[in-house]
This record gives sequence, structure tokens and C-alpha cells, in this order.
Amino acid sequence: MSSSDSDSDVEMEPTPSTSKVETKKKGGDVKPKRKRLQDYLDEKAAREVAERAEEQLRLRRRRGLADDEEDPQETTFPVINPINFVKNKEIRHLRFKRLQGTKRKEEKAAKKTRKLEGKPSVPQHTIETLREKDETTVTNIEGEDQEEVLNDLANDEFCEYYKKSYQPRVMITFNATPHHVTRQFASLLRRMIPNASTFRRNKTQLKRVCKSAIRENFTDILVVNENNKKPEGLLLIHLPEGPTAHFKISNFKDLKDLRRKDTDITTHRPEVILNNFTTRLGLTIGRMLGALFHYEPEFRGRRAVTFHNQRDYIFFRHHLYEFDKNGKRVKLRELGPRFTLKLRSLQVGLFDGKCGDYEWMITNKRHQMESRRRFFL
Repeated sequence: MSSSDSDSDVEMEPTPSTSKVETKKKGGDVKPKRKRLQDYLDEKAAREVAERAEEQLRLRRRRGLADDEEDPQETTFPVINPINFVKNKEIRHLRFKRLQGTKRKEEKAAKKTRKLEGKPSVPQHTIETLREKDETTVTNIEGEDQEEVLNDLANDEFCEYYKKSYQPRVMITFNATPHHVTRQFASLLRRMIPNASTFRRNKTQLKRVCKSAIRENFTDILVVNENNKKPEGLLLIHLPEGPTAHFKISNFKDLKDLRRKDTDITTHRPEVILNNFTTRLGLTIGRMLGALFHYEPEFRGRRAVTFHNQRDYIFFRHHLYEFDKNGKRVKLRELGPRFTLKLRSLQVGLFDGKCGDYEWMITNKRHQMESRRRFFL
């Protein structure tokens, strides 16, 4: 073979282009990221959603509807979170946490812009705010249209107490062999309620107890019932003519549970706070509970007893308020005990288990379904 042939062969060999070499040098040895199966599935799902949206938009335009106009014939489907289709539990959990974080950031940014613009915050709805309207609700008791309510309050069983014509005297009693938790609950009631005393009624009927209490000039009787060695019920009888209210006791916390001492509860007469008793029945129950305490509190003791009604549950709290050195700020310190009352029935007159006339009684929801937004107090 001649030298000219060899030169021609060398000249015909392709030489690498300088542009590719430069790109390799710039990019280095980085390889493109390999797609996973889940990425292909996500792309396919997004493509299907976009095609479906285009098809629906095409159908709406054929009917002559605008893009933002509602179609009464169009069927709406529930929005399904695409995270639910991820089968790997760890990946699904991570994506869900990431989605929650983005939602929190959006809410925080929206709250910040709303605060800068001076707009009011969006009201949060609860069962209490969405309660059904009651015909007996009293919004302003001092209004001109509340003459009937004022007349009933001026002539009810507690009018003499609120006229300050007598001082309340309370009898607290329980059965013959109470558990020590029940005795402790009764002793705490005696410490909190001024001019109260505890008695064992043994096996005496309540009718005879009421007669003897009226003879001894007691104004109210508190009967503590127990179940499974715990205080379960509270019967409040107003003397001498009634009414009688039966409560269920729950979530009882004594001083030991709250890490408090008996010496923290002084003998001063406490202030009584009745909160959120809005209906006619609620006013009766509130006045009945307020009549247990003396109408002239001793402010030197700085004790406050609160009956707070929320969704027909009456929360009892006992606090001691303390002022700072300047006398401007107030701190609350809970003394205990703590429990919750639920009204079961309200009986006219004194207690009568057989022939009593009930003004109100709670219904069993298993037999008569009631709305969760209906409250009676």
C-alpha cells in the first residue's frame, strides 16, 4: 500500500468535536438522575387529570357555559389526596408531613397579611357557638321585654335568700358506710361552703331527713351518692319547699391529685361566680347553686368559687387570687377540689322518688335522638 493511500485514510477518520469535549469538562462526571417508578406514576396521574380537565372544559364550552359559570347538571366528585395512593408507608408519612408544613406556612402568611391589613380574624365555630336557639334564652335580664322573667325570679323559692332575709345553713350527708373518697369529698364541700356540717344518715329515709332538717332550721341538704367507691351523684334539696336537683359527678380531683394542702383553704366566706347560665332552667339551677353560699363574701380571704356552664356541663373550680406589689396584675392559684356536674333532673318540691313531679328530666339518647347542638342550661 502506498503512502498516499495511508494519508488519505488518516484524513478520513472522524475527530471528536471540541464542543462536546467542552461540555463534558464543564459538566464533569455528573450523570442524569434516574427516574423511579413512582415518578412515572405521578407524571401519568397528572397527565390524566389534565386530560380530564380539558375534556370537561370542552364539554362546557359546547353547552355554551362560561369557564367560571356553575353547571347544575355537572356531577362533582370528592377530592382524593394523591398521597393516599402511595403504598410505601414511610414515603406516605413524609409526604403528608411535608404537606402539613406547607399548609401551616400558608396559614401563617395569610394571618400575617390579614394582621397588616387590619382585617378581623375568621371566627372559629364550635358546638357552643353553633348551638340551637332556645325559646327560653334570656339575653338581657334587665331589658324591658323581660318582665315575666323578673316576676318569676322575684317570686320563686330563692327570693328570700336574694333579699338577704336569712343566712344559708347546709346539711351534707351520705349513706351509712361511705368510702373514704366519698367522706373526703363531703369534708371538702364542708370546708368550702360556709356554715355547713356533715351527718351520717345511716339507713334513714330522705323524707324523714328533710323533716328533721327543717326542724333544725337548715336551708339546704346535699346528699352525696357513691358508686364503685367513688362519689357518683349529688342530690341538692332546697328547704323547706324545694326544688330538688339531681346531678351526676365526674372528673373529681381532690387536693392530693392537685398537689394542694388543707391549710390553703381558709375559713373566709368565698365569692361566688355563676357563668353562662342563659336559659330559664339555667337561671334556676344557677340561683340554686348560689343559694348554698353566704351572700356577703369576705374579700380579705381572696377566695373565689366558680360554677361555669359549658354544653350543659357545670365545671366547679376553687381559686385564690393574688395581687402583685403594684396592685395592677392578678394571679390565680387553684386550691381545689375540682369536679364536674351534669344535671339529670329537676323535681318540684322536696325529694319524692315515687310520686315526684319533675319539672325537667334528661332524656335517654338511645331511645330519643337529640341534636348535639341543643343545650338546656
